[in-house]
Amino acid sequence: MGHKEDLLAGAKKALLEKGYARTKARDIVAISGTNLGSIGYHYGSTEALMTTAMISAMEDWGDAVFTALTGPSLDGEDSMVGFWRRIIRSITEYRALWLASVEVLIQAEHSPQLREQLADGIEQGRRGMAALLTGTPEDQLTGETVRTIGSMQMALMSGVLTQWLADPATAPTAEEIVAGIRALSTPSTA
Repeated sequence: MGHKEDLLAGAKKALLEKGYARTKARDIVAISGTNLGSIGYHYGSTEALMTTAMISAMEDWGDAVFTALTGPSLDGEDSMVGFWRRIIRSITEYRALWLASVEVLIQAEHSPQLREQLADGIEQGRRGMAALLTGTPEDQLTGETVRTIGSMQMALMSGVLTQWLADPATAPTAEEIVAGIRALSTPSTA
């Protein structure tokens, strides 16, 4: 790898270890084995390098989510429970990556490029969720399906993610999530 790639790898590692706001240029060069001048030469500024690292981490996050969502269910396992087990496993196994994805939201407020990338990623997430849940290829989905099913699934995932990151000891299990979804979808007789 060259200095540019080393810097990006170092920035991503620092991002996952320290977070966006606490990562300094010196942290990146210490991890990457490069020098301070190479940040300006290759990226223009530490902020530009960190934005690139955040975008790259978001892509990694998308890959991790896709892997979690498309994994097989165990024999005899309720497919919805299996789906949520895989999500929860992903949150625990890739905690730093999920935390970085949350930090992206905050940083996007100050970076139009990052905000645009995040918006694109969210739209792709909606489409992917809608396709996965309906069994329909993404290119055949209606806008309504993406905006309803895809958006709702993204909202559920965000809420579960927040609970698992904040307090794993009391976060809902896959079984509890599915029971809640089913209870909400069943009309009350009261």
